[in-house]
Amino acid sequence: MLDGVMLLWFALAGLSVLFVAVDVRHVPAAPVMKWAFVLVTAYTGPIGAFLYVLGCREPLRRTHERYTAFRWKQTLGSTMHCVAGDGAGILAGAVAASLLHLPAAADVALEYVLGFGFGWTIFQALFMRKMAGGSYVRALRSTFLPELLSMNLLMAGMVPLANLARAAWPAGHAPSNPEFWFVMSMALLLGSASAYPVNWWLVAKGLKHGMMTVRDEPAGEAARHAGTRARGGDAHGGWAGEATRGEVLAMTLASFAALGAGVAVAVVFGSLGGGGE
Repeated sequence: MLDGVMLLWFALAGLSVLFVAVDVRHVPAAPVMKWAFVLVTAYTGPIGAFLYVLGCREPLRRTHERYTAFRWKQTLGSTMHCVAGDGAGILAGAVAASLLHLPAAADVALEYVLGFGFGWTIFQALFMRKMAGGSYVRALRSTFLPELLSMNLLMAGMVPLANLARAAWPAGHAPSNPEFWFVMSMALLLGSASAYPVNWWLVAKGLKHGMMTVRDEPAGEAARHAGTRARGGDAHGGWAGEATRGEVLAMTLASFAALGAGVAVAVVFGSLGGGGE
């Protein structure tokens, strides 16, 4: 039965990626968001395509700004941006760990390092450096904390599911098996859900951008739209608040606590504790 489910999932994933890749070219979203939705759909199949239609694809021309203005859609864009970059690094880490026959703990550590490194240095800082005045160094500084919090919550959801699944299906350890990709897809899907709440807070506090709209328009108008998205403007024209040092510290500690809880579950019940070795 599992083979049939996986076959159906991969077939739907392929069709979903094709649809999003073709359709997103006509959506006035920032290029990085277009790539993000294509990659997330590759990771999460038809659910990624559904989220693209629900949160980004404008139903009528010239309606993207209004369609994506709601805070939950802004947060969806922020989360998809996070998952796209982090997910590429995480998958690379999982494949490398398997090929190198690393133990489960080293596997998780490598996935975290590569996921955070790729998401922070490329998808966040490099692709968003224009919002930091064109300075890559400034972009690295401004995106470090948001990337850290988002990555911690993403892994908090991914680690237990991936390790529980691998303990149940040992074939999920090898990238040559379809079970490996199915397990990673399900884990990234759960990780996306667990990263959504912290991205809501990051967008609300102006620490991350939301679903940006990019059009060929006068410079002043384009800057206004970019600024609204970057500062988390909502459907009612409200602006994002500013996080205090206490709030940032509390959220940072909470993110590491969530990550620790996810790892603990994987150790006790999953392959991280040796159950799948």
